Amino acid sequence: MLDRNTFNHIVKDASQRKREQYESFLSSVQILSSVDDYERSKICDSIKEENFAQGSTVITQGEEGNVFYIIISGEATASVGSQEVKHYKSGDYFGELALLRDTPRAATVVANSQLKLASIDRDSFKRLLGPLDDILKRNMEQYIKVA
Repeated sequence: MLDRNTFNHIVKDASQRKREQYESFLSSVQILSSVDDYERSKICDSIKEENFAQGSTVITQGEEGNVFYIIISGEATASVGSQEVKHYKSGDYFGELALLRDTPRAATVVANSQLKLASIDRDSFKRLLGPLDDILKRNMEQYIKVA
């Protein structure tokens, strides 16, 4: 059993460590460079970390999209059908199209190496979309050419 103060201290401490871990990384992600510190901390609080082995499929073209990803480390490739359309590295992101458009995934993304991702689910993404909406929509133009 834990008393209320000890429990609150543990939870707040864990939350603060997680926020600190992701804040410096997110500030180096080009798409998030214009997001202020408060918005960045809200994003940090909603991140879940996921790992994929080399050769693993992260998302599949045509499936429902419920998660937005930012690559923490590793590399991945997006393909439409059998054609490679984009190569991703640390700091790159994918999965936003299905969330912005509310459509199925436009491409399949496969890990080229051990892949560590920061993921944000649909509900968190929609809640945080305000500050990210214009930035992400501007970048959608590159996908429209291949989708």
